Amino acid sequence: MKTLVFCLFLLIPIQLLAKTNLKGRVNDGDGHPLDAVTITLSQNGKVISNQLSNDGNFSFTNLNMQGYQLTASSVGFQPLSREFKLPKDSLLLIMKSDNKNLKEVVIAARTPTIERKVDRVVFNVANSIMASGGNVYDALKRAPGVRATDDGTVTANNKSVTVYMNDRPIRLSGEDLATYLQSLPAGNISKIEVMTVPGAKYDAEGGAVINIISKKNNADGLNMNIGGGYIQGRKSSFNGNTLFNYRKNKLNIYGVYSYQDRNIRGYSASYDIFTTPGTFSYWDKQRTTDQNTKSNNYSLGVDYNLTDKQVFGFFLTGNNNMGLTENVALTNVYNNHRLSADSILQTNSYKNSEADRYSFNLNYKVKLDTNGQILNIDVDYVPFRNLNTQNLNNLSLLPVGTFASPPTNFHTPASQKITIWSAKADYDYRLGRNLTLESGLKYTGITTENIVDFFITNNAQPVRDPLRSDFFRYTENTAALYTSIAGDLGKWSLKAGVRAEDTRTEGFSIALDSLNKNKYLRLFPTAYVTYKASADHVFKLNYSRRIDRPDYGQLNPARTYTTPYSYGNGNPFLSPTLTDNLEATYVFKEQYTLGVTYTQINDRVFDVTVQDNNEKTYHDTQENLGKIRNTGIVLMAANHPFTWWEINSFLIGTFQRQTQLYLNGALQQTFNYNGNVNNSFIINKTAALNAELTGSYNSAFHLGPLNFAKTYDVSAGLSKALFQNQGTIRFTAADIFYGNPYRININYLDQQNGAYLRSDTRNFTLSFSYKLGKSIAAARKRSTASEEEKNRAN
Repeated sequence: MKTLVFCLFLLIPIQLLAKTNLKGRVNDGDGHPLDAVTITLSQNGKVISNQLSNDGNFSFTNLNMQGYQLTASSVGFQPLSREFKLPKDSLLLIMKSDNKNLKEVVIAARTPTIERKVDRVVFNVANSIMASGGNVYDALKRAPGVRATDDGTVTANNKSVTVYMNDRPIRLSGEDLATYLQSLPAGNISKIEVMTVPGAKYDAEGGAVINIISKKNNADGLNMNIGGGYIQGRKSSFNGNTLFNYRKNKLNIYGVYSYQDRNIRGYSASYDIFTTPGTFSYWDKQRTTDQNTKSNNYSLGVDYNLTDKQVFGFFLTGNNNMGLTENVALTNVYNNHRLSADSILQTNSYKNSEADRYSFNLNYKVKLDTNGQILNIDVDYVPFRNLNTQNLNNLSLLPVGTFASPPTNFHTPASQKITIWSAKADYDYRLGRNLTLESGLKYTGITTENIVDFFITNNAQPVRDPLRSDFFRYTENTAALYTSIAGDLGKWSLKAGVRAEDTRTEGFSIALDSLNKNKYLRLFPTAYVTYKASADHVFKLNYSRRIDRPDYGQLNPARTYTTPYSYGNGNPFLSPTLTDNLEATYVFKEQYTLGVTYTQINDRVFDVTVQDNNEKTYHDTQENLGKIRNTGIVLMAANHPFTWWEINSFLIGTFQRQTQLYLNGALQQTFNYNGNVNNSFIINKTAALNAELTGSYNSAFHLGPLNFAKTYDVSAGLSKALFQNQGTIRFTAADIFYGNPYRININYLDQQNGAYLRSDTRNFTLSFSYKLGKSIAAARKRSTASEEEKNRAN
């Protein structure tokens, strides 16, 4: 460790000390810190940087030894201007209250909806009517470069994603991730950070990191927010939420509770073509899905300041879901090109589910000195429990209505239990005035047990089928160590780091009679270079290596049936996916970004369909298939044609070259692109009436053997502040033209099938939120030790 730190230190020349930084604080007349004050730094009449104060604090880096002008503005306070020269240790600003009626207050400066930071893109959800009026998962879909489908697949700039909440990763995946985020109201979210090249401090899991940050409050006392919404699609849903924060002296207690009753109706049409040298069979299936989910989500945190340098905290989160899913499917079977069906399959399935997820965190943080030495320790215990019971009834009928074969009835109770223990320690240290060092270590132990019992219930007495029942146990232990160093050299900013992770896994399946062990040590380097030619011209070059470990559900070989002839299951023999990311970007006036990206993905996990043309069955599973190389171009722009109109645009085009080692192998080269445009309008400043119009487009693309058709979305919304800006009412119309349903097909050697999938993406939402009491200090944000592992749970 010492040798590595010393080598990295040698990369930063001693001239780093040539530049200086400025720290500042902004208070009201009573000495209380002010949050979200717009701080603008200028030099010779030219704006150098804009930022918002965080709990009263602000800072600027890489400043030269000349004079500057600084302005501060915030609703309810008189604007403030100061001139100063460097060097200067700190700056204190005192803002006077503005006694004008709130209805006459005009916001002098507004945070842009989309911001480009050094290592991330920030989507300010609170500025977006469409994003803040629904749930968190819907807001996620509207972040630049992010794709999120109903099955819980999330990507950013075509990379896999680990999702964090307030710097604490959410350890869920797939439909569980979508269900959890859909249960959370977006009105409580401040912003979403998208990091396509995360640093060494983050767990190496996921090609990219998305961090969802809750709103912050700011003064001593008690504060509560309440809100709720009604959503009308093909069926209706509603949600309600409340949050509180109490701070006095050394004690801070905070919490959130939300409830959702979500009803979704989906429709799918699929086909399968089974061919052999002497036969041809076409199966046409229509399926309607009704899903009801009732969820309770809550968190409770307590922070106690032992001294002015030490704080101890406890944090609990919980999520309890109950769901019922009903599927009604009708399959017409056409043999040998006949125009009328030879037989009809009627399949009804009912699935009851219960899920309980908890996370317990203990945290200790101490400032070792005034020179930036900070030690942070976290210990986590995370238990998950999932219970699912499915009943499937199938009738095979001839066109005349008689049975073609005896009825088939299944009963499949399943349970999943996941336990995660984790601990980590992070150490931050400042070397000189402009050089910082971050180091840390982490250990995680995971155990997951999955039990599936498959019963045939054709007769009065259920019969257990041992070939389709299974017990699967998986353990994973990972030890990690990281260090990174950062500093400034004139117009250059440099940061380099490396993370080492040693992982040992073991999976055992009774049905497969297999024991699969794996162990590997991987190094994950990161590097960031920024050259600031001037305030208007900035060049960046970033590199990182990442890993995607299979989700626990992807490893589970147990079968889940949709009909007696089709099912899905995992693959316990999957290997992790390694990804190398390289990005070069040019930023002009902090408004326009042009980027070139290169990504190489090894052993990518693909969804594949295994089709048996003789038995006329198929199943969905996962395989490691070859290598993908993506070369892309990214464009971002923020424009203000008028003071009342803000436009944010994003476009990414990717040339994809993938080598598949599947069914004798193949090579695919394709070009795909996707983009979105967000228009925000201030209709009436005095009445606080705003509007929003958004549009997005995703071109057709290929992923392994799967071919995806294009999708698009046009949405609109209105918002109105009420009760002297204490309340807000929003109305949104999502996917107005129903462009989000998508088509998938496979035409690969002897595999021929496809599907059209449609959910309740077109809906109307009416929501309301109201603030009770004064704003209070934000709850302390901290990253727990178990977040990466929870994101992979199913």
